[in-house]
Amino acid sequence: QVQLVESGGGLVQPGGSLRLSCAASGSMVRIHGMGWYRQAPGKQRELVATITSSGSTNYADSVKGRFTISRDNAKKTVYLQMNSLKPEDTAVYYCNAEIVVLVYSDYETFGSWGQGTPVTVSS
Repeated sequence: QVQLVESGGGLVQPGGSLRLSCAASGSMVRIHGMGWYRQAPGKQRELVATITSSGSTNYADSVKGRFTISRDNAKKTVYLQMNSLKPEDTAVYYCNAEIVVLVYSDYETFGSWGQGTPVTVSS
């Protein structure tokens, strides 16, 4: 069974930094794209950043220049370095990954979500 586990969230003052991690575990063939999403109270979940298996990245306009997504394919882990945090970055951050598994003799791809890690930016 594939599982994504996030860590690194917490309380930080405006202007501070946090680094989120998300590790995939379980039986899998490979991981394609990985990404971070967030959901603030009363709002819909939104994309924060994504990264392909080859390292191409994409960011929401609201975090460009402040957040950096990276991945370690050997460790099956994706990271989100968050700098210059603002109160509006407060949300639960979720990790997502496109995972390829072998089902009998066929490859199947499905999206998997982590349980979320809360980030609160407040003085």
